[in-house]
Amino acid sequence: MVEKGTYLSANKGQNIKLNLLENNKYELVFYSGDYKIKGDSVLFTPIDKFESGFDLAFKNDKKAKKVKIKFINPSFYSFFIGSQNGSNEVKYQRLSDIWSQENTDSASPDAEFEIDRADYLYLVCEDYKGESKISKFALPKEVSEVTINYQPDLFADLNIVGFFNKNTNELMVSERPGKDPLVFVNEKDALPERMSKVVPLEIKSIVNWTYPGKEIAESEVYAVVDSAATAADSSFVLEKYDFKLKVENNLKSALSATKESKTKFQVVVIDSKNASAKTDFEAAVKDQETQLAYTMYDSYHPEYDLYNYYLTTAEDKKWLKTNKITDTPVIVVLDSNGEVLASAKASLKEKQYHFNYYDDFYKKLQRTSGLLAFNKTVKNKKSNDTDFIQAFNKLAVLETPYDYDVESAADENPAEFKFVSTVLDKKEVAQIWKKLIETHQKDTKPNMYLVETILKEIKNQGFSKQFFSEDRVLNDADFLSIDYLIKHYDAIDTERLTFNVKEGETHLIGSLNTEIALALQQNQYVYENDALAEKKNDKTIAVYKKLINAGKGNFECYQNYFTYLAEVVDTDGSNTNYLKEFTTYFKTNLATDKGSAIEKLDEMFASIDPNSQYSYNGWNSFKEYHSNLCNSAAWTVVSKPGNTGFMKSAIGWSEYSLAVTKNNPYYLDTLAQLYYKDGQKEKAIQTQLLATKYLNSDVAEETASEIRETLTKMQNGTY
Repeated sequence: MVEKGTYLSANKGQNIKLNLLENNKYELVFYSGDYKIKGDSVLFTPIDKFESGFDLAFKNDKKAKKVKIKFINPSFYSFFIGSQNGSNEVKYQRLSDIWSQENTDSASPDAEFEIDRADYLYLVCEDYKGESKISKFALPKEVSEVTINYQPDLFADLNIVGFFNKNTNELMVSERPGKDPLVFVNEKDALPERMSKVVPLEIKSIVNWTYPGKEIAESEVYAVVDSAATAADSSFVLEKYDFKLKVENNLKSALSATKESKTKFQVVVIDSKNASAKTDFEAAVKDQETQLAYTMYDSYHPEYDLYNYYLTTAEDKKWLKTNKITDTPVIVVLDSNGEVLASAKASLKEKQYHFNYYDDFYKKLQRTSGLLAFNKTVKNKKSNDTDFIQAFNKLAVLETPYDYDVESAADENPAEFKFVSTVLDKKEVAQIWKKLIETHQKDTKPNMYLVETILKEIKNQGFSKQFFSEDRVLNDADFLSIDYLIKHYDAIDTERLTFNVKEGETHLIGSLNTEIALALQQNQYVYENDALAEKKNDKTIAVYKKLINAGKGNFECYQNYFTYLAEVVDTDGSNTNYLKEFTTYFKTNLATDKGSAIEKLDEMFASIDPNSQYSYNGWNSFKEYHSNLCNSAAWTVVSKPGNTGFMKSAIGWSEYSLAVTKNNPYYLDTLAQLYYKDGQKEKAIQTQLLATKYLNSDVAEETASEIRETLTKMQNGTY
């Protein structure tokens, strides 16, 4: 029989919910995300818009000489596969070419073939419009087999906007301006909405994607056929934005234009011994403009325009001498201050693929520029707190790098880009950061750039990751910085939404209680993998208590807190801290003297963060979490003699778990053993009989045997 409730789509990438309601009504929720209000307009941003459609599974064997690829039924889409070692050029092939060469005698719909070992695997799906989504994956060092399954997100390209009509109090939503809108009105007193696998390193969506040697796609020009007409087919060319790169005719103007842009880098090409240097340069620039024009499609998008270009002339001899550039051809990349970041002994045509917006090259330049700027800030005796905050922040906000060894390829091959190296002293950096945090403890209002830097740092995604390429456990300076966040909690929460949409900048600060809880959870993972790390239990617990005492302990905060406390054993072998905190949580949020436990839990569910995992997963998942939580806390009292002081409370928790999730054999087993230990032996036997009655195939045979054995011991008095 089909039960009422929330059903979730099983297909990857499709966040669809089907709600079967009372009175045979249903709701189909197929799109969700974030929105921003600007005046009367509403801008909608989908969650995980760029989620990869590729699911990967790995098998490892260090003896394997090659990597076996198994691509599950790739017949319905146009796929390409690429491999890359270090920062070398990515080598692409069309999947159908490999498949036809190596699988001509196979009746299987799956493509199976082998590739040479590589550091990265690139998977590309190209649609009929010529738009390609590229996903880059890191391959384990000992990988021997990769199984690939593709499940597309059917709603990834939906782009909706809204406008509020003040005259009619109607919210009109359409896929884009000009299309017939859906019209919504506010339902007064409405109930609130109730809303790992292998993850790709990055995902990019590109129109008319290409690589050296790829044939021109038929999709660049395709026909639109009117089925009712008898005339000849008509065709049209894909639209593209009329885009021109910034190219100056002298170095001074080029550097000035790049400095003004703030986020762009200057590509300087030296090719003085080539008679056709100007022609070659202009051709390479034109090709780059064409690629970007298709990518931008209908209007200018600054996130794709990352480089300015300049070809040196005889007037630049002094600059070349100052920078000790004597070879040719050479490409030099400068930052907005004219500092050299990287160089390669190659022509622009040879290295052109690096300057596409989706290449890692730009991210490496950002990191190199940030390290160089930080080092200068340290050496400048006039640097103040604001300078240091900006220097730390510049690096902290960068995407976490996956390839730190940017020099290895250049050492072996001078035609590869060699990046400027900056060596920093770890102890000195730590001292500067600690002093900065200590100084700002007296702030009367939060510095949002410092807040953002702190959040990145405590989540192991900040400047330490960029500087030293390592994970680390939280130290005293980190806990002091968390105190700064809690002290200014309300002010940060008020300012963060405005800060996140600051024009010309990119920021993303989430709810502080969730951000801090995630940082503490991440810290636990790092600690578990570092045998030498010092675990600061008291400081970690103190952070959770400060959040809770300040009224900021949301569901995610408590969830992580209980997970942490459950693993902390007191000196006497008990879990007193955990059980005391759980007792408070249970009495405050779950226990009820009147009414239904389900109703109270439902009230709590309605108030959780809409971005919460449990908010999306639905009511049943939320309910199951709490019944499991109560059973786990109760089982702690069963399994550890030091916890027997919580016996009466544990019986209440266990009974609650069964009130929420009835007839669960695990929960019945817990409750029966608590009854027995409490002296209620007959009640214990009857409850354990129920536990054996509801055993099914979902219960592991070993556990089922233990439950039956416990019943026998209770019955013969040997428990």
